Amino acid sequence: MSDAPAPEKPQASAAPQQAGADAEAPTSKKGAKKAEAKAKKEAEKARKAAEREAAAAAAKKTEDVDLAKDNYGDITPTTKVDAERVNLKKLGEEHLDKTIRLRAWIQNARMQGAKMAFVELREERSWSIQGVIAASSEGKPVSKQMAKWVGGLSLESFVMVEATVKKPLEPVKSCRVSDYELHITKCYLIAPGPEVLGLSLNASNRAVGSLDDEEPTQPAELTEGVADLSLADAAPTASLLTHLNNIVMHKRAPVQQAIADVRVAVRKLFSEYLDSQGFTQFEPPCLIGAASEGGANVFSMPYFNQKAYLAQSPQFYKQYEIAAGRKRVYCIGPVFRAENSNTPRHMTEFTGLDLEMEIEDTYEEVRDMIEATLIYIFRGLKERCKNEIEYIRTIYPSEEFLLPEPGKEVRITFAEGQKLLREEGPEEFRNVSDDEDMSTPQEKALGALIKKKFNTDFYVLDKFPEGARPFYTIEDPANSNVCNAFDFMMRGQEVLSGGHVFICPESLRLAFEEKVSTLPVPASRNMSTYSGVQEFLLTVAVVSVWTESWHGT
Repeated sequence: MSDAPAPEKPQASAAPQQAGADAEAPTSKKGAKKAEAKAKKEAEKARKAAEREAAAAAAKKTEDVDLAKDNYGDITPTTKVDAERVNLKKLGEEHLDKTIRLRAWIQNARMQGAKMAFVELREERSWSIQGVIAASSEGKPVSKQMAKWVGGLSLESFVMVEATVKKPLEPVKSCRVSDYELHITKCYLIAPGPEVLGLSLNASNRAVGSLDDEEPTQPAELTEGVADLSLADAAPTASLLTHLNNIVMHKRAPVQQAIADVRVAVRKLFSEYLDSQGFTQFEPPCLIGAASEGGANVFSMPYFNQKAYLAQSPQFYKQYEIAAGRKRVYCIGPVFRAENSNTPRHMTEFTGLDLEMEIEDTYEEVRDMIEATLIYIFRGLKERCKNEIEYIRTIYPSEEFLLPEPGKEVRITFAEGQKLLREEGPEEFRNVSDDEDMSTPQEKALGALIKKKFNTDFYVLDKFPEGARPFYTIEDPANSNVCNAFDFMMRGQEVLSGGHVFICPESLRLAFEEKVSTLPVPASRNMSTYSGVQEFLLTVAVVSVWTESWHGT
């Protein structure tokens, strides 16, 4: 029928839709969780990034502020470091973990990364110690900038540091103070070193490489990386001219300071012994109105409208002291000699150690006094300057100086020395004469024989032939062929001469005339040629002994 209701459409599609909806529900929940987890992860990432940015900003702010800025830089009149001042040579266990103050030169410096530096600090002579400076995370007392500044200081800059004494992980071989190191907390620059040194400390602490004006050529492999070397490392040498042109660096070298210390010790020991023997010290002039030992080897100079001379010897002034009533005198001072002799025993200026004494019985009193004085000096140096001498020998190698045992001093006559050369010396000296003076090769050969026979580098050669000594030396009463004169020998070479001279003007005149009579006189000359010399000699003060200056050290 047309009006019958149409049949309902099947709802089959509804079930599948519901089923799909039911199936999508759990998938959306999982996605939500994933989304939530992802969001949390992103948030955490953002938080960490923000923290890093904040930390970086804080670090940048710290760098800009530099919390350690007051602990380093150029020293000012208001800079104060209250820590105890301690010398490196006195540093010990009692200072461990304590804060000290030190003034020293930057001997070496190197950066270890961006926040740490190592520096070698030299106080005086060869006393040096390793310093460590490391930036702390807080930026104080040491900041990154401070560590970088200290590590970049020029070599030989002079600084004042505050530091804590610590034990290194292992001994620092490049420094003399090897069992401790300084952890630096403050560093102030007192005097900057030059950007480029004309003479490095390494080179100044080596033996002079050349006496010429030109620098010795160094192979490339010897000069690479020299700036990072310590004194313990090999280094190129420098010429004498370079040393003289950079005299401050030359004198900063530990070896030069050790030599200077030994020289001063010699002066002190010389004075000590003579003071103990009743000698009195005096001061002779260095600027005199007439040459004291002839005119050929004297330095002359204008003295207002006159001419003056640098003293070659204090001889006259020692004699004046004796003639004026002193019994025993000595002096220490510079001596000038215009001798153009380039030998190990000739210098235009040296420090003279001079003594003069009255003879009561025989000239041996003087000989024995000088011998005892020198032995006192040598033994004193071994005791007081042991470290300095050992250090000098690392730069200038030499054997130990042997001395005779007490009471067994070696004294031989000139004739005995020549006999020893003839019998046991080299072939070329088998016919040496007792009447002629020794040559330098003879002296050295005899020194070697004496060392082998008596185990000493020091001895006295006495009773020289008359022809080998000046005319004013008194002959030996027991043998007119020899005179009362002696030489002191060290390592086979003469270092001191002395003798007994006439004390009577008339005896001196007769000896002079006898000497002159043996000289060849040209036909154009006569005895008047010698009158000036004769008058000069007879004005010499009446004294009892003559001794040459000892060319010390």
